[in-house]
Order: sequence, then structure tokens, then C-alpha cells
Amino acid sequence: MEIQNPNKPYNSDEHCIYSCQYHVIFCPKYRRKVLINNIDVRLKELILEKQEEYGYNVLEIEVMPDHVHMILDVNPKLPGIYRAISNIKGYTSCTLRKEFPELKRKLPTLWTRSRFISTVGSVTLEVVKKYIEDQKNK
Repeated sequence: MEIQNPNKPYNSDEHCIYSCQYHVIFCPKYRRKVLINNIDVRLKELILEKQEEYGYNVLEIEVMPDHVHMILDVNPKLPGIYRAISNIKGYTSCTLRKEFPELKRKLPTLWTRSRFISTVGSVTLEVVKKYIEDQKNK
């Protein structure tokens, strides 16, 4: 069998070759613009440091003042994208609220319970990355 798109990133382990990318968006509670003043920088660091533990690889990330866009590559043998996002939101909320006490004063909880998750397949990965990059200019 031949891989159809050699430019698409493929991962493998001893029994599986996979390429499972997801476009993910989530927001602070009440869509408040709190992801500013180094909170955005620290959020990126926290998300990147948990990649191996939570079973995802960040291909692209953009933190806006009131939402987060990511493209994640997730190992299909692990619990899944929903669990990975839940872990990210739980870990970052706890850590950021400890490190930035003003978040506790502004919000009862950092993140909404909602999330947007879409597979990256109907459009190319480059189109989704461009969309995320374009969000910076709006």
C-alpha cells in the first residue's frame, strides 16, 4: 500500500501508522479577554509541556485574548481527543489560576465547558494553519 499524501505528517509506533489531526477551539468563561499580559505565553508553555503525557502533538497553536486555536495530532491508540482537551483545560486552569491570582477574581472558572473539535481532513492542513494565523490579524 502506498501513502497517498507524502507531505502529510505520519506517526508510527510498533503496530500502527497514523495521522489524526484535529482543529480545536476553546474559550475562557463568558468569553472574557483574559488571555493577555503573559497569561497567553504561559498557557502555550503549559500546553506544550504536556504533549507526551497526554498523548498529543501540537502542530499549531494560537492564543487570542478570548479563545485558543490549536491543531493537534493525536495518537488513536490513546483515550482520544476529547480526553486530551479535557486534560489540557483542567491542567492549564489549575496552574494558571495559581500563577495569576487575578484570574480567580475575574472568573469563577477559567474555561467554559464547551469546545470545538473538527477533524482536519476536508481541507488541507495548510488551509487550517493559515486560518489560525489569520486570526491574529483580526
